[in-house]
Amino acid sequence: MAYHINEEDCISCGACEPVCPVACISVTDDDKRRIDAEACIDCGACAEVCPVGCIDGE
Repeated sequence: MAYHINEEDCISCGACEPVCPVACISVTDDDKRRIDAEACIDCGACAEVCPVGCIDGE
């Protein structure tokens, strides 16, 4: 299972990026965040800090 960011709900705050222990969150061309499912270790740190709750496990 990998975590996923709902890009429609993402407010581009960037809170998730610094807490990811494997740095698998990148910025898209429209300033949204995306999680690399292959690199994600399913720790959930990003979901815990997301202020709008747009990150969940797949």
